[in-house]
Amino acid sequence: MDKLMIKGGKPLEGTVQISGAKNSAVALIPAAILADSYVTIDNLPEISDVQLLAELLKEIGGEVQLNAQEITINPAAMISMPLPNGRVKKLRASYYLMGAMLGKFKKAVIGLPGGCNLGPRPIDQHIKGFEALGAKVTNEQGAIYLRAEELRGAKIYLDVVSVGATINIMLAAVRAKGQTIIENAAKEPEIIDVATLLTSMGAKIKGAGTNVIRIDGVDSLSGCRHSIIPDRIEAGTYMIIAAAVGQKVVIDNIIPYHVESLIAKLREMGVTIEVEDDRLLIHNSTKKKGVDIKTLVYPGFPTDLQQPFTSLLTQAQGTSIVTDTIYNARFKHIDELRRMGANVKVEGRSAIINGSTTLQGARVRASDLRAGAALVVAGLLAEGVTEVSGLEHIDRGYANLVEKLVGLGAEIWREKMTEEELDQVKS
Repeated sequence: MDKLMIKGGKPLEGTVQISGAKNSAVALIPAAILADSYVTIDNLPEISDVQLLAELLKEIGGEVQLNAQEITINPAAMISMPLPNGRVKKLRASYYLMGAMLGKFKKAVIGLPGGCNLGPRPIDQHIKGFEALGAKVTNEQGAIYLRAEELRGAKIYLDVVSVGATINIMLAAVRAKGQTIIENAAKEPEIIDVATLLTSMGAKIKGAGTNVIRIDGVDSLSGCRHSIIPDRIEAGTYMIIAAAVGQKVVIDNIIPYHVESLIAKLREMGVTIEVEDDRLLIHNSTKKKGVDIKTLVYPGFPTDLQQPFTSLLTQAQGTSIVTDTIYNARFKHIDELRRMGANVKVEGRSAIINGSTTLQGARVRASDLRAGAALVVAGLLAEGVTEVSGLEHIDRGYANLVEKLVGLGAEIWREKMTEEELDQVKS
């Protein structure tokens, strides 16, 4: 198992290329199950979640070729094999296998999903949608069993705006009989990306990106080729890094519209940002002022950027308040930032940051993916060397992180953990 070593205080300059969107990729790969012939998806991020999904599709009989940023999937020989444990439990997005396999085979057995531990993230809205389409859903020995004689279109109102539920219901509905209407649907760009793939396969979907999505079921779907949109969360993370320690950094291969809420907050802090068609230029800003943020569903400020943004706010003058309305357990990075000298405390759903403080290198642990990103930002800011363990979380969502940061001038590298350090992690 590796740890990440960061020698802070190095000013960064240059260009960083943003990878394809993780949150699209983990839905698009399961969506390929619904086709009857080859599906090729390119601009894939080189992350562990993609590897896991590729292996899961092989387990159910899929012919899968994964080469760096491209995957080709032949679902012709796939069967509805139960996936109760194993790799399913290693990533949250394994729940998309439910919708895809239900839509294709009218049955599925999927273990309860894993991934980052961010407190309760129920899948009740997914189940509500599946049941409305005609499926019987039961929880048996830690796995979800889905069975349907037939799937029929229905009107489904989501009680909570959920990206996962919106996509999962879309996957189940595209081959159902009749029309499905999803009301109070999520609007994230990744939903549009999935709808674009399904439409290229022959699905009939209208309204993706709005709060009402209409799906007219079809009997079959064909293969296609699809290119994933840029990752707005990876882009946002590098924007935060550039604001923290950059001199002049270009964030390339992005859709600026997708990160408008972050651009607005960085400018409010005093950061200079030039926006072009598919890239941003961020200039050094020595004095930053504190701002308040509240995470909201898209197009509001993303919960996935709350943690790295908190690290940046430790360098801002005055007091900042960060409120997360999406996940109530997304402040596990705060104790680690305090180890590094940050003046931060948590009250309910909010973190209160008093800046600006000098951070010191320390041994810290990433408890989840975006907490890991927060600690990378903090390590780049800190004096001395920061050791970040829990690197398996970071590898789930950031492709070639070390290489990209080294390309900007950071002093960052991976090291094998010692036996003693591994024992400490296990305890």
